Amino acid sequence: MNGSVDNSSTRLGLVLGAALVSTVLCTPATVAAPEEAGKGQGAAAIKPAHGERTCPVVYFDLGETLVHTAADGSTTYLPGAASYLRTLRERHVRVGLITNVPPSWGTTDTERAARLRTEVDATWRGPAAFAWADFGDRIRTPRTEAERKPSPVLWQRAKEDSAGCPVVYQAETAQEVCVASSLGFVSYQVGLPHRPAFLPAGLVELLGRRLA
Repeated sequence: MNGSVDNSSTRLGLVLGAALVSTVLCTPATVAAPEEAGKGQGAAAIKPAHGERTCPVVYFDLGETLVHTAADGSTTYLPGAASYLRTLRERHVRVGLITNVPPSWGTTDTERAARLRTEVDATWRGPAAFAWADFGDRIRTPRTEAERKPSPVLWQRAKEDSAGCPVVYQAETAQEVCVASSLGFVSYQVGLPHRPAFLPAGLVELLGRRLA
């Protein structure tokens, strides 16, 4: 059989696998169609830094997805989170956060993200600091109480800002995974037994490639 056909079939199988593992009691996730994406005003505003891949964009929830707050109030990476972010960084995959914070923390995403960093850093006890630089200006937070997750607004904003790229969302709660999936994200619930802690980086990379 032709090698290119075999390779294409393998890639297709992996993409389908990614879509299957992304669903937890949800409608299957889909990748945003190019004609539907990039409609938001911010779609062209967020550009990859030097060396970053254009696509895909991987968004995370923060608490109990990437970091854990202990009973004493200290905050650390969850097991595997730091190494996973490092792997995505090494593969030049763009990452972002979609997380609830008080709208009173600022009038813009930038202001609220700065306050979030201050709050997390103040309680951080990990051996290495949280990798804020990886997320750049891709931190989406609610402007009003009505925009707080599970309202779809933050995911919609993130998708509009992706400029047509496939978007991934990873979180610990089935509800958020379902909402993201319904909006066209390849979504993945972390922390479940008998499966990778996070969506494998190889599958993430594959989402940014065109099938032959």
